[in-house]
Amino acid sequence: MSEPFDEIAERYDEAATDREGQLAAGRWLLDELPRPGRVLDLGCGSGLPTARQLTDGGIEVVGVDTSARMLELARRNVPEAEFHQADLRALPDAVGTVDAVVAFFALLMLPRPQWRDTLAALRTRLHGPKLLVLGMVEGDLDDVPIEFLGVPVRVSAASGAGLSDTVSSAGYTVRAMHRQEVALGDTTEFQLFVYATAD
Repeated sequence: MSEPFDEIAERYDEAATDREGQLAAGRWLLDELPRPGRVLDLGCGSGLPTARQLTDGGIEVVGVDTSARMLELARRNVPEAEFHQADLRALPDAVGTVDAVVAFFALLMLPRPQWRDTLAALRTRLHGPKLLVLGMVEGDLDDVPIEFLGVPVRVSAASGAGLSDTVSSAGYTVRAMHRQEVALGDTTEFQLFVYATAD
């Protein structure tokens, strides 16, 4: 999974200019989290905007990504945060426990059958308010090859109902879901943002 994003790392933030749904989710977390709070940013990418937003809000952030180049950018953009290179499905022990997990467009890089187990494993790391925020592309795809910013990747997507069912089956209660039309480079997509708490 890391190689495509190593190649497009510098271009990703330039293409993804409409981040309002992601920023709104970050604002919700900042309102909900106690201080000091600790958040796992799963698939943190370059650290923008989420790790930067949460750190600026007084939250301790630990980011995980598969892309070494993305993590280089993240350490530059958010030097106060802690970052680890790892598979999203096998987090290092150093991640520890957290008050919340954010995963913006990270699960879409996994086949849909792996979503539930990945989310269930994340639940074991949650304490305190046990919050989960997901960003996902709306659609009906399962491990389908596409071209993203000129680089071949494999992606998955789900409907709002399908994503909600997956989150619930992994042991969370969905508190809200927001749907947003977003421009991404030369294309437009619908994105889903799920706010949930671990049961």
